[in-house]
This record gives sequence, structure tokens and C-alpha cells, in this order.
Amino acid sequence: MPVGSYTGGHEAGNIQGKGAGDMGSKECRTGTGRRGGLLAWALAAALAMLLAGCAGAGGPEQPQPAVGSGETAGQTAAAQGEQPGQSSPGGGQEEESMKLRLQVGQTAFAVTLGDTNAARALAQRLARGPLELLLRDYAGFEKVGALGFSLPASDRQTTTGPGDIVLYQGNQIVLFYGSNSWSYTPLGRVDDLTGWADALGGGDVQITLSLEGGGPAS
Repeated sequence: MPVGSYTGGHEAGNIQGKGAGDMGSKECRTGTGRRGGLLAWALAAALAMLLAGCAGAGGPEQPQPAVGSGETAGQTAAAQGEQPGQSSPGGGQEEESMKLRLQVGQTAFAVTLGDTNAARALAQRLARGPLELLLRDYAGFEKVGALGFSLPASDRQTTTGPGDIVLYQGNQIVLFYGSNSWSYTPLGRVDDLTGWADALGGGDVQITLSLEGGGPAS
């Protein structure tokens, strides 16, 4: 083979080899650049997420909705163990006791009604007008007479004393100037017993019951 031909072929091979090497180097540099860019983007994204998490943890707390914003006053009171409309002791909503005026002859007595349905029903009846009754003496300790109508009875065994006024058998009223033990429904009690026994005396008596409107008897 001619020498010139060999040399030229060798140089051409060197040129081709060099060109291929240069292209390989360029491709390597290009791949490395791409991987480096992706890695930098990933690191930047991770850093941004980390900073956002730290800012959320250290930021101010969100205000909570006010307690009871969706509740009624009754529900709030119930949650606190209170009843809607219930007044505390001394709140001024306590109803005053109803009083009657009991006239015996020329003497009048103030009577405070008891907390019974019979006493309330009697007050309702007297709101229509006074009631005149004839009472008879019984056994030397009480005066008893028919009302002419019935009241709701809630009898219980009771030991009475002077000044007690009770319902007997649902339709009779009894005024005590002595003491007795029996099953009665309380109606009320005379406030001041001064002259009570003398006014009732030893026989039958005529009495008049009327509403006093909360004031003492005149």
C-alpha cells in the first residue's frame, strides 16, 4: 500500500475520531447541565415549602367563633345549669303571698293563704265577691261550715293549732281556735291571733271572707 495513502487515511481517522470525541464531550456537558438545572429547581422548591411551613407554624392564631354565637339565650342558660326566666334568690320575681280578710262580727283578721291549689281556687272565687258563711262550733276547738262549692283537695295528716284554716272533705271550711290532728288540706292562717278566740266565742258564728289584696285587715 502506498505510504501517502496510509498517512492520509490515518489523519482522516484522527480527524473523525477527534470530531466524535468533541461531540461526545458536548453531549456529556449538555446532560450534566440539564441534571444540574433539575436539581437546583428541586432544591428551590423544597426550600420554599420549608419556609412556608415555618411561617404557618409561627403565624398568629385564627380567631375562634364566639361561644354561643349560634345558641339561643335559653340554650346558653341550660348549658350553665340554669332555666330560661329563672330568677336568683332575692331577684324580686317571687310572688307575694295572697291575703284574705276574715270578718267575725265586728272584728276583722288578716289571713295569709297557703301554697295549695285549694287556697288559690278560693282566692279566685273571692275575686268575684265576698263570701258569707255560717259556721258551727265542734268539740270546743274548731268552727266548721259548708262552703257551698268544692275546692281541689290535697289532704294530708295535719296537726292544727289556733289560727289555722283548712279544707275538710273538699267542701267545708274549718277555723281552729284549739288543736286537732286529722287529714286536711291547708288553706291559710290568721296572721295575728289577738282577740281570735274571743271573736269566735263558744257557739255558732257568721263570718265574711273577702280578698284583702295583700294588705293587712282594717
